[in-house]
Amino acid sequence: MSDEDWLAVNRANWDESVAAHLSHPSYDLTALRAGRGRLYPIEAGELGDVDGLRILHLQCHFGRDSLALAQQGAFVVGLDFSPEAVATASALAAELGLSDRARFVCGDVYETVATLADEPPFDVVFTTWGVLMWLPDLPRWADIIARMLKPDGWLYLAEAHPAAMVLGEGGVSGRRLPEAATAYFTREALILESAAGYANDQPLENARTYEWHHGLGDIVTALVAAGLRLDWLHEHDAVAWPLFDGLVEAEDGLWRWPETAWLPLAFSLRAGKTAASSGA
Repeated sequence: MSDEDWLAVNRANWDESVAAHLSHPSYDLTALRAGRGRLYPIEAGELGDVDGLRILHLQCHFGRDSLALAQQGAFVVGLDFSPEAVATASALAAELGLSDRARFVCGDVYETVATLADEPPFDVVFTTWGVLMWLPDLPRWADIIARMLKPDGWLYLAEAHPAAMVLGEGGVSGRRLPEAATAYFTREALILESAAGYANDQPLENARTYEWHHGLGDIVTALVAAGLRLDWLHEHDAVAWPLFDGLVEAEDGLWRWPETAWLPLAFSLRAGKTAASSGA
C-alpha cells in the first residue's frame, strides 16, 4: 500500500473519531473549561514549569493538552493531520479565550518543517499517548523534531510501553496475563479493523487503521541518531487509558494492573538538543 493510501485511511478514521471523543469521559473537558486544564500525573510531574515557553505539540488531536499547556502560560502551536481535529481545537481555543496562546495547524507530521517554515525554533516539542504507532518512519520523525527545536530545546515524550503494546487488548482478567497479539520485533504495518475504536461508543464507518510497532531501542536510537541527547528515560506501571480491559483506574486517573505490576505500561523520556545538533 502506498504512503498516500495508509495516510488517507488513518486520517478518515481520526476525522470520524473527533465528535465521539468530545463526548467521551476519557476526554473530559470540565477542568479545561473551568480554566484548570491539567496533564496526566506522569507528564505533570516531569515536564516542569512551562510558563513562557514556546511548545510545538505534535499529533495534538483536538487540542485538550495543548490548551492545558497554554493555561499554564505556554505559547503552543498544535499540529495534527485531521482537519476535523484542528477545526475543533481552534474553536475550543476561541471559546476559552486562548487564541493568543494556542493556535492549531493542519498537517502531516512528516511535513512539519515545511508546514511550519515561518515559525522560529521551539523551546519544547511535546508529544504524548498513542502517537508513535501511527508513524512508520521513526528516524525521519526524530530528525524533524531536531530541526524544530532551539539549540538548547528539548523533546518530551510519554507513550505506552512497547513491551505492553504487543499484548492483546481484551485479555486481562484477575491474575491472568493477556495473550500476545503482536511479536515485539514486528516492524511491518499492522492492518487493524476496530469498529468502535478506543474511545468511541458507536461503531465507526472508517474502522480500518494502519499502525506500526516500535521497540524501545528503535525509539531511543532514532532520537540519538538525529543529534538529540537522552537526558533520562523512565518506565511506569501506569498508563493514561485502559490499554487492557483488566486494568484498574486509580484516583490519579491513570490505569494500572489490578494486583502485581507484571510489566511496564508506559515510558517517558526527555531528549535535549545541543548547540551542535541541527538534525541529520
